[in-house]
Amino acid sequence: MIKKYLLYAFLSVTSVITLIPFIWMLGASFMFDGKASVFPPIFLPDPFTIIQYKILFERLNVWTNFFNSLILSTMVTVLYITFTSMAGYAFAKYRFKGKKFLFNLLLSSMIIPSQVTMLPLFLLLKSMGFINTYMAIIIPGLANIFGIFLIRQYCISIPDSLIEAARMDGATDFQIYRKVILPLAVPILVTLAIFSFLGTWNDFLWPLIALTDDSMYTLPVALANLMLEHTKDPELMMAGSVVTVIPVIIAFLALQKYYIKGIMMGSVKE
Repeated sequence: MIKKYLLYAFLSVTSVITLIPFIWMLGASFMFDGKASVFPPIFLPDPFTIIQYKILFERLNVWTNFFNSLILSTMVTVLYITFTSMAGYAFAKYRFKGKKFLFNLLLSSMIIPSQVTMLPLFLLLKSMGFINTYMAIIIPGLANIFGIFLIRQYCISIPDSLIEAARMDGATDFQIYRKVILPLAVPILVTLAIFSFLGTWNDFLWPLIALTDDSMYTLPVALANLMLEHTKDPELMMAGSVVTVIPVIIAFLALQKYYIKGIMMGSVKE
């Protein structure tokens, strides 16, 4: 019992320490200029103001960057789930020559850092004429081996008898995928959707490389440029950080039960 209380106490203290920077960030975003630079730091704005958010959305037009991030993250997530679910299902349930070798080859690519592939990827997309277009962000996010691996592991746990029964009823391969596999794989699909959405939303380096037009920038890139221009305005920076962080926190909290279930059930061994 004592160990249980000590564990709860440790987790509570750790949670509070983790939340302190976020609480200060949120409070500072509602302060007037200069209020966030005092020591000891102030957590509650006095007086309260939304002037920093007005500057962001009215004068600096962050709305454009916000919607760029929202639209791109949503598109990438939908396409990512589509392609990875198809590939994962095929590796789990289909038999074809060289399947094991191909899957192991794809798995081996996970050890290559993404930064190493950025230059070849940039040159490839440049030769296709996609640099400084949204396709330069969408195409690299269509699929990855991590998502294919998780869906494959999940689909292995689906009984073959369900698929055979659907075939006996006259269902085509695509109908089996759409009406049998996808409904059963909702937890792992939601988990991967969270990974994809958060990864695309928070990505800074690749959009910075692939996009050159300010009006096409995603929110993290726009916020980084804002920091260079307003280094003496921490309150404005905190407002920009809140706008960037809050949507992904809301998305994660709303879908966390599927996330946990998907991670647990995606650990099935072959």
